Parts: sequence; C-alpha cells; structure tokens
Amino acid sequence: MSHSVSRHSVGGPVEPGGSGALPGASVAPRRRGPTPTARRQRRAAFLFLAPACIMVAIYVVWPILSTIRLSFFNWDGMTEPSFIGLGNYIELFQTPTFYTALKNNLIWLVLFLLAPPMGLAVALYLNQAVVGIRIVKSLFFAPFVLSGVVVGLIFSWFYDPTFGLLALILGHGVPVLGDPRYATFGIVFAALWPQTAYCMILYLTGLTALNAEQIEAARMEGACGWSMLWHVILPQLRPTTFMAIVVTIIGALRSFDLISVMTGGGPFESSTVLAFFMYDQAVKYYRIGYSAAIAVVLFAIMLVYIVYHLRRMLRTEQ
Repeated sequence: MSHSVSRHSVGGPVEPGGSGALPGASVAPRRRGPTPTARRQRRAAFLFLAPACIMVAIYVVWPILSTIRLSFFNWDGMTEPSFIGLGNYIELFQTPTFYTALKNNLIWLVLFLLAPPMGLAVALYLNQAVVGIRIVKSLFFAPFVLSGVVVGLIFSWFYDPTFGLLALILGHGVPVLGDPRYATFGIVFAALWPQTAYCMILYLTGLTALNAEQIEAARMEGACGWSMLWHVILPQLRPTTFMAIVVTIIGALRSFDLISVMTGGGPFESSTVLAFFMYDQAVKYYRIGYSAAIAVVLFAIMLVYIVYHLRRMLRTEQ
C-alpha cells in the first residue's frame, strides 16, 4: 500500500493565495491596536488629568521658568528690563550677606531635621488607647493650626529680657533676639514647635496603617521595645518618614514669616536667610532681577536635597 505525504502535513497549512511556509518557520503575530474600550479609558484618563496638568503648568512650571529668565535681567519692576547675563549671580556670590544667609539656612536645615524624630516620639506616645488621650492630642495639635505670625509673637514675648517667661525661669534677662550669636537659634527653636506638630500628624496617620499581622508575628518572636520599633515599625513608616523629611527640608529652606516677625533679619543681618534676603531685595530695594537670582539659587538647593532623598528612598525600596 502506498502512502502519499501531503504538503499540508510537512510544512503546515498552506497560506491562502501563495506558497506554503518553510518547515520550522514561525509566522510573526499581527500587532493589534488598542481596543475601543482601552481608547476610551485612555481618553478619559487624559481628560481627568488635563485640569491638574494645566494648573501645574500655569502656577508652577511657568513661574519657575519666568524666574530663571528674569534672573538674567536688571529690573526694578517699573522700567524696561535690561539684559545683564550672569551679572546678578556674580554680584550675589560676592555679597557677604549671601554667605551669612546660606550659613543660617544650613543651621536651619540641621536643627530642623530634629522635627521628624521628635514628631515620631510624640506620635508613639499619643498612639495609645488611654482615657483622655484625645484632649492630649488636641493640645499637641494646636501649634500646627497657629499662624506663623502668632507663633513669632508668642516666642518674642517668651524671649523678652524684661518680662518674658525665659527671664523668669533663668532669673535674669537674656537678649536672645538682640544678640547676633543667639538670634538664629532662638528663631529655629520657635519654628520647631509647629513643625514637630506637623510631623506628629504625619506619623499618627502612618501608625494607623501599620500591618497588624507583622507586629503580632514580631511579638510572638519576642520582639519588643527598640527592636520592635527599629525592625518592624520604622520600615513600615519609611514613606511617612520620607514625606516628613522632604516637608521639613522645604520648610527650613523657605523660612520667612518667623524671621520677619521676630527679628526682621537682624541684628545686623545676622539672622537673615535666603528667602528673607530675596524678599528684602525685591520689596525694599526694587531689585527684582537680583531677587530672582536669589530665588533660583534657593530653588536649586531645594531640588538637590529633594532629588537626593527621593533617589535614596527609591533605591531602598527596590
């Protein structure tokens, strides 16, 4: 009996209207476009994101680009601006007040980073089911809702060397805000009060989202106290810690209201910072281009810190 081997059995099915495929050859699958449902979902997502993107472009991106452009001009806000290139930056880096403000910003940054651990400590204390804990929470929350001007006035009275509470505690008056050696530290101490309350709120929110199963498993393994905090709780609070650090850094670098209320940058410009220096040059001396150069430098410093901490957090999670 003779058997015939068809072309269909050797090389696979014959392509319609042409020659058959070679043995072992694979046919590339056709690329299909997005389905109508996927296109509608994508269109809806763009429509929902469009208002936010437009607002960010108008109120964030455009002012940043305008400030960078303005920093290359000499402008008093009324006459026609004149292009001077890097003149504002050269003058800025040759001004002693700039380095004083930069040093004070560094002091603010170092001391302000005490706010996240202090906020965490307060949040751990308040995260207990104790009678009357809500009243205690409201007392710790109060500084956050106070205006910076109010906080500045309260601590100005506190530091007053004649009738202030500090003079009553020490038994003699200390001119904290009138001494160039102490003015910056006195203002930072006042600013830490509401900033600690803000970090406390962030950590209280993070503590409510902890994984109870991990905590219970750690307790069964004998973890408690510092070991529980370091190995179980803090890793789960890493996003909250990142947010607290970023907000604290931004708050330290853009500090303005307390300085304006308590010292006005004095005495002898010893407590000025970049944000107040920028305001002073723009409002008092009508040097808008020079003020824009200070703003660009301050923005660059903020950007470096934020990008560094963001990359560090992403690398840790990966």
